[in-house]
Amino acid sequence: QVQLVESGGGLVQAGGSLRLSCAASGSGFSIDTMGWYRQAPGKQRELVAIISSGGKINYADSVKGRFTISGDNAKNTVFLQMNSLKPEDTAVYYCNLITRISLTTYWGQGTQVTVSS
Repeated sequence: QVQLVESGGGLVQAGGSLRLSCAASGSGFSIDTMGWYRQAPGKQRELVAIISSGGKINYADSVKGRFTISGDNAKNTVFLQMNSLKPEDTAVYYCNLITRISLTTYWGQGTQVTVSS
């Protein structure tokens, strides 16, 4: 069983920055990947960025060059540094974790990011 807690969302003007964090807690699990997805009203949830326990990273094309994902394996924590934010980045951002071996998926509660024009 894994619990994910996100923080760092808020309201920012276009061109600004935010840093999201997600901490995983529980016992009896090991991490395959952690990452971030986002969902805007009326839209599908979409991938933002994923990092594996070995440090391999994938980004959505829409955020490449602006967002940076990083992790702290010892603390089971993942971060998303978001720079040059655009209004179209406005969404609820969800932390995602997939465990090794069983490949069980867990989701955080979500944190709102709002970018004003």
